Amino acid sequence: MRTVGRLVVIVLFDGVDLLDITGPPEVFSLVRREMDASTTGPTSGPTGASTSGPTGGEPGGEAGCGAAGYEVVLAAGTMDPVTTSAGVRVLPDATFDEVSTRSIDTLLVPGAVEIDNDRRVHALADPAVVGRVRTLAARARRVTSVCVGAHLLAAAGLLDGKRATTHWSTAQQLAADHPRVEVDADPIFIREGDVWTGAGISACLDLSLALVADDFGEALALRVARQLVMYLKRPSGQSQFSVPLEPLSTTRRVEDLRHHIMRHITERLTVADLAAYAHVGERQLTRIFKAELGTTPSAYVESARVEVARQQLESTDATLERIVSACGFGTTDTLVRAFRRRLGTTPTEYRLRFRATAG
Repeated sequence: MRTVGRLVVIVLFDGVDLLDITGPPEVFSLVRREMDASTTGPTSGPTGASTSGPTGGEPGGEAGCGAAGYEVVLAAGTMDPVTTSAGVRVLPDATFDEVSTRSIDTLLVPGAVEIDNDRRVHALADPAVVGRVRTLAARARRVTSVCVGAHLLAAAGLLDGKRATTHWSTAQQLAADHPRVEVDADPIFIREGDVWTGAGISACLDLSLALVADDFGEALALRVARQLVMYLKRPSGQSQFSVPLEPLSTTRRVEDLRHHIMRHITERLTVADLAAYAHVGERQLTRIFKAELGTTPSAYVESARVEVARQQLESTDATLERIVSACGFGTTDTLVRAFRRRLGTTPTEYRLRFRATAG
């Protein structure tokens, strides 16, 4: 007999961002499917040990036969359709009053924005929604926000004295409106005890996978990530900004150069080397990079190497010497100087803050 899953309540209101309320349920629904698949044979828990019986869905252990994963409920003020920011209408599963009588495992709070005449983005925090969030949070084991939903948590007083993130475009607003919140616009999500905040748009998938890993173990979360065809399950410290996510160049030649740099990141990549590869002069190569990527070839190579080093620091226990070799910096001193220049910190400090296994 299948047990009742952990109750996830997602807050609905007019103007809410569509992906914020559809992305997490997709992740949570795949948890049940992967659990069902694991009942056909022994399962592998987060430590790689083989288990054959159900774990009851306890945190850190993959659930076996009879586990339900999650029960997702979309809650709103009434049962009327809610119009999202994309114009798509969504039907609530329950009202706020109905879910307020239940024990909530995870309260998930999305956000909404408005654009002014100068094309500036402002996060919205309807006082009525804020009040509902505050009430429901009191019944929840864990409270999370995705994208600009952090503004609603902050307005409800749930982020006071805590470090939090949000979409980079509204981070300054969050810091100005709520000075008691330590706003960090860089990570894709941050955990402060039982309060989690996520960055913008697709980072809701990363946050949801982290919740799955926290509840049922890394092994199950990684299987769900594969089903989502995600490139990788990113740790919390991963930046919202990274070299692979920079705007694409306008010519195939520079795109080819960017891929060449990443493929040969451990090798010598001087301006002369890159110019020879592109069959242009060094001055012309510099003009091309300035025009299409807004930076110099040398600066771009350094930023790419820093990105590789960041990923190593976040996800491995490799020594700095091995990381230097893996990203082509040559010496540890060069790596440290690049980190200070690009990120305002040292590799060691970065690892202590953003290590994937950190609590």
